[in-house]
Amino acid sequence: MSSCHPLSGLFVVEVGHSIAAPYAGMILAELGAEVVKVENPKGGDAARLWGPPFSAGASTCFQAFNRGKRGITADLSNAEERARLHALIRDRADVLLHNLKFGALDRFGLSAETLLAEKPALIYCPVGAFGTKGPLRERPGYDPMMQAYGGLMSLLGEEGRPPVRVGVSIIDIATGLWAVIGILAALQERGRTGKGGLVDVSLYETTLAWMTLPITTYLANREIPKRHGSAIEQIVPYQAFAAADGFMMVAAGNDNLFRRLAAAIGRPSLADDPKFRTNPDRVVNRNALVAILSDVFVTEPLRVWAQKLERAQIPYSPIQNVAEVVADAQACALGMIQDAVPSPELVEGSKEAQQTALSLMGLPLSFDGVRPPLEKLAPTLGEDNADFLGEESAQERRD
Repeated sequence: MSSCHPLSGLFVVEVGHSIAAPYAGMILAELGAEVVKVENPKGGDAARLWGPPFSAGASTCFQAFNRGKRGITADLSNAEERARLHALIRDRADVLLHNLKFGALDRFGLSAETLLAEKPALIYCPVGAFGTKGPLRERPGYDPMMQAYGGLMSLLGEEGRPPVRVGVSIIDIATGLWAVIGILAALQERGRTGKGGLVDVSLYETTLAWMTLPITTYLANREIPKRHGSAIEQIVPYQAFAAADGFMMVAAGNDNLFRRLAAAIGRPSLADDPKFRTNPDRVVNRNALVAILSDVFVTEPLRVWAQKLERAQIPYSPIQNVAEVVADAQACALGMIQDAVPSPELVEGSKEAQQTALSLMGLPLSFDGVRPPLEKLAPTLGEDNADFLGEESAQERRD
């Protein structure tokens, strides 16, 4: 492959806000597509204010999910601005990506039916909340609500304590990934047939996909899964343990690994105990085994267990905080964290230039050893109106 921008030449219009659709748009932009983000001129994407911290005039959160894009504004309630956006989609777009509320674009003449009739080669990808069918299809959706309603939070935390959510927007981000997968598949089909089409994804469907194993297990035995904190239902030991000076994850995922673990901690007889000999035995006797291992692990510091467990080739990791991850030699070697390129318009040493200096997370893939580079920060509100709309925006006229 000659380039880490395989989607070069693709034109994407993203009417996105918050995280799900913007994350999908950011991936497409990083892979070489020209992505034009459309925002309301009255403040733009609410994520611009999701801070502090702020960098280069917007929240760091906004920068993280909107890098690499161009930016325009369009007031969809304004017929003239709506017509210019419609023309941009009709004349230039290969893909329309949005995560507005169900039916919102339909009211403005920008439905999938309308646009695909005008331009059959268009790929139209709405990122919905609860999907396009069912009693909840018109209800708005947000990541933590989906974690709750889709059952994910029922698995998180420990029995007898309040449920918790995954600490990152895992539903939003994964839905953005499914959107990209669907768009790429539709592009492949368009290459064969010349026709685009509708690609539907939603937060709720993504949540259900995350629940594949728990739901499949429940359908097999009709037992509601219990919460096990850092552990999982089907494998023991496979959880976090406290060492003398911190916490670590230990994952002895099969009987051979457990035998090696028992030897490494100086308790080889555990592997021959009928209560712990096989993984099904250990799952049944989870509490007894975890209590024994907890008493052993807390006697030594992390560095000692690292040496012993790594020597025995037991899957193990200290539980690192964010600062430790950022400084980690493996993360540095991979180059996942990329430094932003300050805008040439900013004066060196100015407050604005200092605010522009930030680092962002790159895409977790490379092409022939090259990771797509960080080439552009997120757009300022409406910065590309003149290039794509042909005249100044209503906001510019008001100013």
